[in-house]
Amino acid sequence: MTGTGTGAGGGLPDGIGRVLAVVAHPDDESFGLGGLLAMLSDSGVPTAVLCFTHGEASTLHGRPGDLRTVRVDELTHAARELGVGQVELTGHPDGALADVPVPRLAAEVTRLIGEQHPTHLLVFDTGGVTGHRDHQQATRAALLAAHRAGVALLGWTLPRAVADRLNTEFGTAFTGRDPAECQVVEPVPRQRQRRAIACHASQSSANPVLWRRLELLGDREYLRPLE
Repeated sequence: MTGTGTGAGGGLPDGIGRVLAVVAHPDDESFGLGGLLAMLSDSGVPTAVLCFTHGEASTLHGRPGDLRTVRVDELTHAARELGVGQVELTGHPDGALADVPVPRLAAEVTRLIGEQHPTHLLVFDTGGVTGHRDHQQATRAALLAAHRAGVALLGWTLPRAVADRLNTEFGTAFTGRDPAECQVVEPVPRQRQRRAIACHASQSSANPVLWRRLELLGDREYLRPLE
């Protein structure tokens, strides 16, 4: 299915030289940002991922074992599939990231900015895309760190038509944007993203919303500059 959208389309935004993705959970880098991270890797852009939690509070458990351990292993393999050069995973509480002060989280982002020297941070759009409070807090931290460091910030988002369709079909709480606000990035390498998703077997085996979202988007993703 062809993706939906009318915003300016094409390749990656101009000026991207190195990217640090900031996410809340193991699998956010694949389920949400995977197509973009794979495209960056294919384009020779170095990438790194900072993940704030181990994802231990998930209600999905498609693999045996302690989720805190299982999901670290899944993240490692998925990042390798996406061509991510470095992964740092911190130990903040899954499901309660919003209780961690934003400046504390931002300090961790700032430290990695100093080590990685990214031209851009890549995050979930404000509102968290899915409505998850952990996603929202991760983005708040990245916004603060990016503002202090003078680094550009790109928010991965969904076109409103896709968000509305998912919400209607599944009762979810996705937040969409007018495509005119966004840059359409295409074609993203979905097969690489799907291989990374498969690395997260504990979370992807019973996840129809994920597969429907990818179907609706086709080979397009949507980015919105954040300030």
